[in-house]
Amino acid sequence: MRIRLLAAAAGVIATLVAPSAAQAADPVTPYIIGGSTVSSAPWAAAVFSNGSFTCSGTIISANYVLTARHCVSGTMSVRVGSVNRTSGGVTRTVSSSSTRYDLALLRLSSSVSTSYMPLSSAYPPVGSTNSIYGWGMTCYSGCSASTTLKTATVSVTSTNATDAYNGRAIASTRVNGNAWRGDSGGPQVYNGAQVGVASTADGTSRQYYGSVAYNRAWITSVAGV
Repeated sequence: MRIRLLAAAAGVIATLVAPSAAQAADPVTPYIIGGSTVSSAPWAAAVFSNGSFTCSGTIISANYVLTARHCVSGTMSVRVGSVNRTSGGVTRTVSSSSTRYDLALLRLSSSVSTSYMPLSSAYPPVGSTNSIYGWGMTCYSGCSASTTLKTATVSVTSTNATDAYNGRAIASTRVNGNAWRGDSGGPQVYNGAQVGVASTADGTSRQYYGSVAYNRAWITSVAGV
């Protein structure tokens, strides 16, 4: 079963949104199981809905954060540049959003100066080892989203899978960790550039990330990068 990776309320297990992310109507609550914590990530963006942590994301330019479409709801805000989703960095409200398949671009109320996440225009090779990042749950059930940003290594099995909204996605399997609720919207990175956006996962080994390369022209048309 694939679940969206939202980072939902405590005890809720569903999409990769905070708590995980799979189907559009499910709560988003994924969080990396296994892997390790991150000490610095100036490009990291924690995504909040109505004041509550919902998803992970990346800042890709002074005015835009990239996350998952299923994370978009209510009054949104972000915390940028801190590995701790509860403090540090800078916070901004979201003035508008644009979506395509399970990707979303959040326009910030004012610009942020930091090191932005580079975006890839190519698919990662099948069999390549990629890194994923997020504040999702650290166990399959019965635990909350991580306070500190985590990372894990995954192996790409396909670049022709589908995300929660039938867009093209990158499928991967666990190497030393996997995505889960709350990791929704977080990045998959290959050779220093973002290749995917966390969409759905099974909570044990497999995850599906919306393809950045497939949506590259749209991202440029909206965010200018």
